[in-house]
Amino acid sequence: MYGCAYARGGLCMKIILDGMGGDNAPYAVVEGAVLASKEIEHQILIIGKEELINEELKKYSYDGEKIKVVHAEEVISNDDAPVRAVRSKKNSSIVMGINMVKRGEGDIFISAGSTGALLAGGLFILGRIQGIDRPALASIYPILGGVPSLLVDAGANSDCKPNNLLEFGIMGNIYMEKVIGRENPKVGLVNIGAEASKGSTLTKAAYELLEQSKMNFIGNVEAREVPEGACDVIVTDGFTGNVLLKLTEGMALNILKLLKKKFTEGTKAKLGAALLIDKIRDIKQDFDYSEYGGAPILGVRGPIVKMHGSSNANAVKNTIIKGIPYAEEKVVDIIQNSVLEIEEITLSEHDRF
Repeated sequence: MYGCAYARGGLCMKIILDGMGGDNAPYAVVEGAVLASKEIEHQILIIGKEELINEELKKYSYDGEKIKVVHAEEVISNDDAPVRAVRSKKNSSIVMGINMVKRGEGDIFISAGSTGALLAGGLFILGRIQGIDRPALASIYPILGGVPSLLVDAGANSDCKPNNLLEFGIMGNIYMEKVIGRENPKVGLVNIGAEASKGSTLTKAAYELLEQSKMNFIGNVEAREVPEGACDVIVTDGFTGNVLLKLTEGMALNILKLLKKKFTEGTKAKLGAALLIDKIRDIKQDFDYSEYGGAPILGVRGPIVKMHGSSNANAVKNTIIKGIPYAEEKVVDIIQNSVLEIEEITLSEHDRF
């Protein structure tokens, strides 16, 4: 049971949950909220179309003090232009939810809705942490048979400068320590070779900046080393990060499909499958996104977590539970306090030329 280690004004944390975001809203969101409420002592505010959410809540037995509904008339869909939608749909669940965090009416906002709208809302409503040039999307990266890594950036910034990769590394390092609980995490830069001289102009310059940081920077890591758990924090630009993440997801799904096909071809194969069924389930669980929770948006002045667009109830539940330390450990404040290190490194690099 997750208790009230964090409290403000004598009250438990208020978790704001977008009831209208994602392919399976509102039913999976509501079910996930009910499941999470049985494991935590914090309040969940589901924001969205009240009538639809209340209709779903009728299906379950839950503590009415732990789950409340906040009405939001509008919905931002994936078809909406993110910036325009955030500016025009003031009564949408995303805009209202982020505004609640800004006003101190909630401690964290969680949504499976439009990634673009969440990033735009984070920037326009909460604002960037002073000194952070580009907020980033940090995604848990599954490691087969091991503890997962953190991939930063997972798709928020396709074009980056070297100082952006330094920011991603420092923010990811803080999140890994404070939220995931990994002490002195290993930070690696995705590249085409292990040598410092390898790679693009961006990666070579970023390598020099990361090397000057106080982090446990282990240097470059090749893509083939990432699934082996070569590092705890995987640093890369958003384009490369998104490709890496989706390629891994696709490969894992296809390998599982292939195993299923092979294990159903004939009696011997079926007998072998019966003996290995527990191990196969373990492998499947290692790559099940619903077990890991969502992806935090790092670099904005308030905790926002993006869930997978097709999140089921289990994914919603786990995102709520695993998102608690993001607010509890005051990660936003710690990132703000780390900006001085970023500025010192980038200034010293400028002084060299």
